[in-house]
Amino acid sequence: MSLVTVETIAELRERIREAKGSGAVIGLVPTMGALHAGHGSLMDRARAECGFVVVTVFVNPTQFNEPADYAKYPRPFEADLAFCEAHGVDVVFAPSEGEMYSAEAQTSIDVGEVAEFMEGQFRAGHFRGVATVVAKLLNIVAPDRAYFGEKDAQQLAVIRRMVADLNFPVEIVEVATVRESDGLALSSRNARLSRDQREHAIALYHALLAAQSRILDGERSAGEVKRVAAEVIARYAGVHLEYLEVADPGRMTPVEHIAASVRLAGAIRLGDVRLIDNLLVSF
Repeated sequence: MSLVTVETIAELRERIREAKGSGAVIGLVPTMGALHAGHGSLMDRARAECGFVVVTVFVNPTQFNEPADYAKYPRPFEADLAFCEAHGVDVVFAPSEGEMYSAEAQTSIDVGEVAEFMEGQFRAGHFRGVATVVAKLLNIVAPDRAYFGEKDAQQLAVIRRMVADLNFPVEIVEVATVRESDGLALSSRNARLSRDQREHAIALYHALLAAQSRILDGERSAGEVKRVAAEVIARYAGVHLEYLEVADPGRMTPVEHIAASVRLAGAIRLGDVRLIDNLLVSF
């Protein structure tokens, strides 16, 4: 079956109804387009586990707290379609903003504590937008499984919380972060980095590795771990550390004393490009 592109909720639901009628397990991969190998790993996992794979390509305006970031977000739609076809996707759902949000829409989803820190502190309203659009997509597609990347660990925690609290009948599947050869996490925003910025963008990953090493060596003070990481960031010119936190992996709340597994998460800026990354430290 060749790739099908649909733009309306009604047509997508009809395609899914037919697939479910044939007994297929439905897999959903929500994206904002500008697809790369990280997205490809989500699609490949979905293809391996599901009989019918839906990829959504929708740059969701409600999760951007900076209008300039939304305006600059890449939208290579034809390349994205070719990418999806190469990964065996059945349907690409590419709705307009009006199809997803009526002019009268007023409902949004606030997931509480899990969205308050880190990204929640620096991107006001971001997770409200994420939770709302993902809830809408889960309602529209009604998948058996939905696939999300570990690179956006706090987003994943937000979605897990929402799915549990609102009793969505879907399995959330976490897929490991895909990295470039030097360790930089793949991101659609990497394409906006200059050559010099790209060389320095690895700063965050190196800081996370240093923090991880300190914990595995026995350090239990989150403050000391963060200090070590900040020192690494400071070695890279043009890199601004927005935050680097040691957090509970499920609740995504900061911890002061490290007594169990933690999620190291951070955000940096290089000019007008903002990058995030994280590592789970288990011991």
